[in-house]
Amino acid sequence: MATKQLKEFTREEVAQHNKPDDLWIIIDAKVYDVTRFKNMHPGGAFVFLDEELMGQDATETFYGLHRHEVLEKPQFIRLVVGTIKDEKPQIVGRVPGALSKVPYAEPTWLSEGYHSPYFTESHKRFQKVVRKFVDEVVFPDAMAREEDGKRPSLSVIEKMAELNIHAMRMGPGKHLKGLKLMNGLITPEEFDYFHELIINQEFARHGQRGYGDGLNAGGIIGLPPVMNFGSPEIRDKVVPEVFSGKKFICLAISEAFAGSDVQGLKTYAKKTEDGKFWIVNGTKKWITNGTFCDYFTVGCRTDDGFTVILVERGEGVETKPIKTAYSPTAGTSYITFENVKVPVENTLGPEGGGIFVMLSNFNHERWMICCSAVLAQRLCVEECLKWTNQRKAFGKPLNSQAVVRSKIAGMIARLESGQAWLENITHQMNNMSYKEQSKYLAGPIGLLKMYLTRSGQDTARDAVQIFGGRGITRTGMGKYIEHYHRAAPFDAILGGAEDVLGDLGVRQAIRNMPKNARL
Repeated sequence: MATKQLKEFTREEVAQHNKPDDLWIIIDAKVYDVTRFKNMHPGGAFVFLDEELMGQDATETFYGLHRHEVLEKPQFIRLVVGTIKDEKPQIVGRVPGALSKVPYAEPTWLSEGYHSPYFTESHKRFQKVVRKFVDEVVFPDAMAREEDGKRPSLSVIEKMAELNIHAMRMGPGKHLKGLKLMNGLITPEEFDYFHELIINQEFARHGQRGYGDGLNAGGIIGLPPVMNFGSPEIRDKVVPEVFSGKKFICLAISEAFAGSDVQGLKTYAKKTEDGKFWIVNGTKKWITNGTFCDYFTVGCRTDDGFTVILVERGEGVETKPIKTAYSPTAGTSYITFENVKVPVENTLGPEGGGIFVMLSNFNHERWMICCSAVLAQRLCVEECLKWTNQRKAFGKPLNSQAVVRSKIAGMIARLESGQAWLENITHQMNNMSYKEQSKYLAGPIGLLKMYLTRSGQDTARDAVQIFGGRGITRTGMGKYIEHYHRAAPFDAILGGAEDVLGDLGVRQAIRNMPKNARL
């Protein structure tokens, strides 16, 4: 279809349309005929019947009330009747794949004029392609699913599978061998934890926390025990199914009886007399993706301690959704196992050795949460910088007030210190074996997660104060802030409570204290 040719007007010509039955306004060099629309405006027609707006430039007023995306909706595009002669629009909407020019909206390694000891040209090329994919494929689905509460669309899952993104979200390793990554943009041998960090952060840019967890977060934490501790037969069956997006898996550890206290779990697995099967009985609670999963990596008490078993959905397995503060798109569930018969070959790791299986899995899960937690704070800073620059109070922009600048200064300091710490730990991961990571990084990652989840909640609270009533409204100018404030506590709980992880970090440091250290 040919693009509609818009007529040019002078501002004086637009000013002649200043009556209720002939009403035009100017927004960012575009002319809008709102004569009929004013009566359908959710805020009431009187908003347009201000002498300072009728036939005049309403750009400042509009951006004090609405997000730019409003103008990009079809019903508002149809209101455009022309442009202002010799003027061009100055405000740019969301451009797929583009970097933000707002200070601190991007990490320094992506910011013009800055440098990094960690990120290479390979990482920059990778980031550009991943962001474009997220903007074009993931972002629209995230917005739609946040509205209707349904699970992420299978079409998105399939497109991710085509690029082997599901496999890359498990980190570097032999599971990538032979796979074509991002249409050949990067080789499996080249892929490292900084590439994975990019995926985690770019996939969090839609700002919808529940959707982010629904987008196979359960697989990221549920599949590694299968990959690392499952029998070759189990791996060869389950891993390709999950990587292809045809089957889904989650990690089922937490119970109403115990969360961080893994030893306190009550789900019990007992072998049949012939020793060929496990009979699993018990419940699990707050299990991410559980409502739509085909496989469950389940922590069970057994006669010889604690064992991890892969359970396939079938007779005796029942899942029910749990309502949480964030979107049902995450598929958070309550699971009941009633006399579920599982082949003993589905045991992951040694019988009674489940603690080691889980501990080796927690580092990567917590690091992944740290990646998205930093990005969520970055989005929050960008929103606050934009809002305080365009919102007027007492005749001046909000950012003219010292108290507002002080809050933003705290946000930026917490954000950038967290990003720097995260990058340092990611560098250590790139230079350590999986076993060395378990030995040296469990404490630091625990402390980092504690720091980021606490600082995130501080930032969320300050952002609500900056946005005021809009910061507690689910739509409009403050919708991302409201969502972040509501969802930020999830990072503090999922993957291990922040207090427990902080204590883990200190206990690890105490164990490593030299015996001859004295003041």
